[in-house]
Amino acid sequence: MSLHTLNYSVGIIGGVSSNATLNFIKKLVNMSNEVKKDENGLPFVLCSDPILNKSLQVNDQTQIVKILRQKRVFLEKSGARCIVMPCHISHSWYDQVSKDSSVPILHMGECVAKQLKEAKLKPLEAGSPLRIGVLATNETLKAGFYQEKLQKEGFEVVVPDKATMEHTIIPSMEAIRRKDVEGAQNLLRIALQVLLVRAVNMIILASDDLREILPHDDPLLKKCVDPLDSLARSTIKIAQSSTEGS
Repeated sequence: MSLHTLNYSVGIIGGVSSNATLNFIKKLVNMSNEVKKDENGLPFVLCSDPILNKSLQVNDQTQIVKILRQKRVFLEKSGARCIVMPCHISHSWYDQVSKDSSVPILHMGECVAKQLKEAKLKPLEAGSPLRIGVLATNETLKAGFYQEKLQKEGFEVVVPDKATMEHTIIPSMEAIRRKDVEGAQNLLRIALQVLLVRAVNMIILASDDLREILPHDDPLLKKCVDPLDSLARSTIKIAQSSTEGS
């Protein structure tokens, strides 16, 4: 069967982390099955290449954009009707990658910002703006796209200060890489509490390393949002609207 004969295929540009890409696909399949009430889910085309990871390690910006654009063009030619990048840092080059695209390319930061807007949250302090915290790597925070998309929706954004980054978040990531799960969990809980005492409504866990540290039944996760969830929901929504309109 040609990909062009499918009702709606999603193009996925694999990210730096293979686990994050696979995690997104699992979410996309499970959520679409729930929505459609069957086991077929959404058809998708995945384009992933470890060369991207090597280019990121040496910070070759030109090569990174070239690789991402090549993947986008491949997915367009494969019949994808929308494209997603389940990778935080790849969104640093979203504008260059999406330029001249013939199909919509969803922005993960925009998806999570709109989801929070639709949730109709109420400020925790009377007369205060709605505050959203963002926990991420230094690279993602420096890129600033989460802050930009949240502010566009009217939120005040709270990010960790230098001390929190240096003494809790970065050590938490380092601890999980050396298999010190308890240490990583304790450090992440401290980082989350630091943001929560600043009256944030929700905290975006915009890091693949941070997302899986806490056990799924940890009460703190009720105050957290996984951008991959938001991206999967938005992908299914746009697929549904396209299918219904065709």
